[in-house]
Amino acid sequence: MVPVEHVSGRADWFEPDRSSAVYVYVQVADHIAQRVDAGELPPGTRLPTERDLALGYGVAVVTVRRALAELRHRGLVQTVRVRGTFVVER
Repeated sequence: MVPVEHVSGRADWFEPDRSSAVYVYVQVADHIAQRVDAGELPPGTRLPTERDLALGYGVAVVTVRRALAELRHRGLVQTVRVRGTFVVER
């Protein structure tokens, strides 16, 4: 597993709890949402690529795609084709 700092500037490790009843993609989305709420990812911040997030969280790219879809549904991020996924102003 790659330290999350590799993809997000954070020094600690995050590893989804695969034995939890909560889907892994929701755990990843919750972790990113917590960082947004804490101000660690301010509005306008571009998130790392899906591939880099997958490496950082130790999950498949499809899991990251579902997590980003969840964050879009929550209104926390917006994906702009070819440019990336950005934290939105709330």
